[in-house]
Amino acid sequence: QLQLVESGGGLVQPGGSLRLSCAASGFTLDYTAIGWFRQAPGKEREGVSCLSSSDGSTYYADSVKDRFTISRDNAKNTVYLEMNTLKPEDTGVYYCAAGPRLLCWNGRWRAPSGFGSWGQGTQVTVSS
Repeated sequence: QLQLVESGGGLVQPGGSLRLSCAASGFTLDYTAIGWFRQAPGKEREGVSCLSSSDGSTYYADSVKDRFTISRDNAKNTVYLEMNTLKPEDTGVYYCAAGPRLLCWNGRWRAPSGFGSWGQGTQVTVSS
């Protein structure tokens, strides 16, 4: 049974940092692409970042480039999203998702439809 569990969200001040975790079970990260998405109330779910299992390449949305970093720990079967210099517009529910291992590099990771397995989400609120 494929399962993804997000954790690490919370309330932070603008300019602060958080590290989100996505713990996977039932599959191996080496054969899976992992994407991070976020969704604010009344907004569409948008792709934030993707980690390619084929070559370890990382991809980011323009809005978070140079502020967020995606990484993995294969021994723990966990993917992380480190978020720095957080802004109020980063507020939302963050989800991790698993898809085919070649999904990241072809640009399809930006849309939720490419991912078949999803976690329950973790809330991130950036406010003063």
